[in-house]
Amino acid sequence: MTVLRLGSRGTDVFILQLALSRAGFLNENPDGIFGVRTQNAVLRFQQSAGLNQDGIVGIRTWNALLPYLKGYLTHRIIRGDTLWNLSQQYNTSVGAILRANVGVNPDNLRVGTNLIIPLSFSVVPVNVPYTYQLVTFILEGLQARYPFLNGGSIGRSVMGKSIPYLRIGRGEAEVFYNASHHANEWLTTPVLLKFLEEYSESYATNGTIFNVSASELYNKATLYLVPIVNPDGVDLVNGVVPSGRYLTQARRLADNYPNIPYPNGWKANINGVDLNLQYPANWERAREIKFSQGFTIPGPRDYVGSAPLSEPESRAVYDFTRNHNFRLTLSYHSQGEIIYWKYLDYEPENSRRIAEYFGEVSGYAVEETPYASGFAGYKDWFIETYNRPGYTIEIGLGMSPLPLSQFPQIYNDNLGILVGGITEI
Repeated sequence: MTVLRLGSRGTDVFILQLALSRAGFLNENPDGIFGVRTQNAVLRFQQSAGLNQDGIVGIRTWNALLPYLKGYLTHRIIRGDTLWNLSQQYNTSVGAILRANVGVNPDNLRVGTNLIIPLSFSVVPVNVPYTYQLVTFILEGLQARYPFLNGGSIGRSVMGKSIPYLRIGRGEAEVFYNASHHANEWLTTPVLLKFLEEYSESYATNGTIFNVSASELYNKATLYLVPIVNPDGVDLVNGVVPSGRYLTQARRLADNYPNIPYPNGWKANINGVDLNLQYPANWERAREIKFSQGFTIPGPRDYVGSAPLSEPESRAVYDFTRNHNFRLTLSYHSQGEIIYWKYLDYEPENSRRIAEYFGEVSGYAVEETPYASGFAGYKDWFIETYNRPGYTIEIGLGMSPLPLSQFPQIYNDNLGILVGGITEI
């Protein structure tokens, strides 16, 4: 995270304001502008945390704010602690503490041991732009709150970022959801993460999600989620790639296509390759089409790369899929409120029925992929290779990146799809 002070602007300021708001020091929606109100909130927070009160957000202030981005903190038990007292001290619930600390005996808290204390707010924010760092905080926080979640990495990006996944469920059938193949379609990332959080909370409390028992979902299928396939690209679009070789390269590649707005028009990875045109499903045909449209060299969008799977991010998703036995996949993109379900003449068993169900619960149109966009995508490769249902879900309406104001409607529209990806297999 960058050092911030009065006058700073951008995504890191949004995230700072989110943390200050959750900590109770800022009573306004994040706007990405470090003004006097934000500075005063920082000063009050620094005082409460015993930090030097300079109004500058450096490493010590960021570290003190981390619990308000991850959604939990740790407490070392001292003599006299009870779960009830701790719940009151940290404004949380006894149930949340117990769920995060499997095996803890509330009647015999051992002095000197650490407890995970989930804080009272939802971990997944829906009012700030996303970055790779924010995603890693969220994933850590979700796993701390819900120890039944398991995760890891499917590979690394061009810039060396570990591409994370989380797994929920214990059913024999495997299902795969992914988001943010395209950098400026990053709003798809919180869609998956918010679903994972609500599903996890419902399972932990024996509840329901979209009127379906979370335990039923958990026992029916094992769901794998990769919420940010293209972390470098997302960071570029949201302005947090640091100055240096990669930022210089991206600006140079953007100059190859001056009519595409920079950085908002950037879909590619940091090498200027469109990751959803990288899969070995008639890649050569995709190359012909995109070259005929003028996308012949790396740039913000629609360049297919030098060969299928030339980029580490697409190779990681490919290898991850090869190492599993997915019965169904959802690839989240924006925009159009459309469900694409076919590849060429392939029609896997139940794929049309499931697509129509998705359309019913979401209100999205169910369509076949336009020919000019119908090759070398992840969905295309999955259907061709496995002859199983694979879908591209295009969320929202407008120009990507979609505004955060659309998130509530988008999530409401897609909840039935996200649940149905498990119930309908």
